[in-house]
Amino acid sequence: MGTKNLKRSQVLRMNEIRNPVRTARIKKIEVENYRVKTLQIDYELENAQPGQFLMVWIPKVGERPMSIGDGKPLTISVADVGKVSHAISSLKEGELISFRGPLGKPFILPKNAKRILVIGGGYGVVPLYFLCRFAKNKKIETNAVIGARAANDIIYEKRLASTCKDVFITTDDGSRGKKGNVMAEAEALIKSKKFDCVYSCGPERMMGAVAQSCKAQKVPCQLSLERYMKCGVGVCGSCDCGGKTVCRDGPVFDGEEMLSNPDFGKSRRDAAGRTTGI
Repeated sequence: MGTKNLKRSQVLRMNEIRNPVRTARIKKIEVENYRVKTLQIDYELENAQPGQFLMVWIPKVGERPMSIGDGKPLTISVADVGKVSHAISSLKEGELISFRGPLGKPFILPKNAKRILVIGGGYGVVPLYFLCRFAKNKKIETNAVIGARAANDIIYEKRLASTCKDVFITTDDGSRGKKGNVMAEAEALIKSKKFDCVYSCGPERMMGAVAQSCKAQKVPCQLSLERYMKCGVGVCGSCDCGGKTVCRDGPVFDGEEMLSNPDFGKSRRDAAGRTTGI
């Protein structure tokens, strides 16, 4: 049954049934860097697919979308940058955490794919790592480019190295890897190697450059967008991107589709629903 003609309350109720709030204990916490922690939860989300996300809930604080880094065991990474993320970061091993999901549309691997490239900026490497693990299990060669502002901002390097054939690093200040943004490495790779698909997650302007390069080389490209979300099920419209709701229509979109989207890389909505620049 479709949800197009249903009332808001009916849609929310249907999603409560499909994606009930689950609560589990935090099994393990790893410190990635000065701001990011990875939480391994004592729960297996059997149906989770790379690119999907959770709505993580902290009672009396709020709810926040979080990319899934793995489904078995359920793994998320959180950067301490706001009220809800600070509350999540403050949790200890053995404490409870609540979540809804998996939500959203995942990355899709082309049929008979042999080689893929993932390009991540900042925290965008989290869902890409899940994809790389998924691809490795299907015997697909994976290559990765990860970018950050500086060396101490890099996360998931060792995880990606365990799943990818090659991992290339770029930093804005040149403190690690090649100096510049991810395109300093990605542009040449896209031109010189044959990839069945390129996947990217990170700042929208960065993903726009990835999509443009892929379009020029006629390589399929999928992008994972991050926008402010309140409901996670396409009802509130806070994550609107040119008429698309990132939580329901995405968060994974075709690269060429996003290049023609009037909001992509240009504007978004803030917590109050006002349009603001990227």
